[in-house]
Amino acid sequence: TVTPPRDLGPLTGSLAHPKSRWVPVGWSELPGFSEDPLHEGWIALLANCARPNAAFAPLCREVRQLAIATPEEQRRWMTDRLQPYRVESLAGQSEGKLTSYYEPVYEASRVPSAGFNVPLYQTPDGLVPKRPWFTRQEIETLPEAQAALRGREIAWMADPIDALMLHIQGSGRLRITEANGYQHTVRVAFAATNEQPYRSVQQWLMSQGVSKVGKWPDDTKAWAAQNPQRVSQLMWSNPRYVFFREETMSELDAAFGPRGAQGVPLTAGRSIAVDRESIPYGTPVWLASSGPAAQLQKLVVAQDTGSAILGAVRADYFAGTGAEAGRLAASVNQPLRLWALWPRQLPAP
Repeated sequence: TVTPPRDLGPLTGSLAHPKSRWVPVGWSELPGFSEDPLHEGWIALLANCARPNAAFAPLCREVRQLAIATPEEQRRWMTDRLQPYRVESLAGQSEGKLTSYYEPVYEASRVPSAGFNVPLYQTPDGLVPKRPWFTRQEIETLPEAQAALRGREIAWMADPIDALMLHIQGSGRLRITEANGYQHTVRVAFAATNEQPYRSVQQWLMSQGVSKVGKWPDDTKAWAAQNPQRVSQLMWSNPRYVFFREETMSELDAAFGPRGAQGVPLTAGRSIAVDRESIPYGTPVWLASSGPAAQLQKLVVAQDTGSAILGAVRADYFAGTGAEAGRLAASVNQPLRLWALWPRQLPAP
């Protein structure tokens, strides 16, 4: 889901939301509002204030002052300064869908070997935004595509399906072994795509008659182990390919997720990706979702976007970093309601 921060200046662009309508409601409509440990959500609000939208920027001084306040004081500030709006589609539908994403962590090598032979690439020279480039299959087979990528390798991974997972999530951490044996952790962040359509490899497996495809990526890896001669065919079923940029990580960086489209680090369990034509970046949001994977009633902040996150009541929940977050992210697909929390004395955009 993670996309690179754009050069938007001090604010985050248009505050219009042509895909949704906002209906003002009382705080009593927000389920679980009195129970949420708001000090956790305040971390995302503080990150938000590094690059706030035009409406929220005037409140950032107060947000910083309340960073060490009690949850009761924080709750009182919210009810005094913010107005809840139920987010609906233009047709009045207030229930949508919640999915989840995370930041994976993989082993990688700076030099290729028999055990690490799946490259991750920087953006090639000559890539033009919004113009289709070579497909995944062409990247792996055509001499001219290979020539364009030669020398652009960041590192090599061991498993093509893990690399595909990294492409799908858009960013991740690599525990990388350098040529001299030194090991450290870096972050690879989304830089660009080949502008080809995304296709689900799980859907492809089902089209091949594989009946049990539900636990991603375990089922896909199991199939690949049984059908090693068809792994390339599986991978090539998804023509979309992602290019990355490497980022060094300080201890502070390691405590947060990657930067989302708003340009601020994501906070585990408190950042969501949205359709920015429904909810502007930097908007605090009350999220309510109940399903077999998670019961969520909490303050989050709209800080990211994604190509599949489209519609008025639609969000992707940032679960965090590592395998446990990945297990949660893979299992979340459930009903969703959202309330935008907009500063009082301002018209809803």
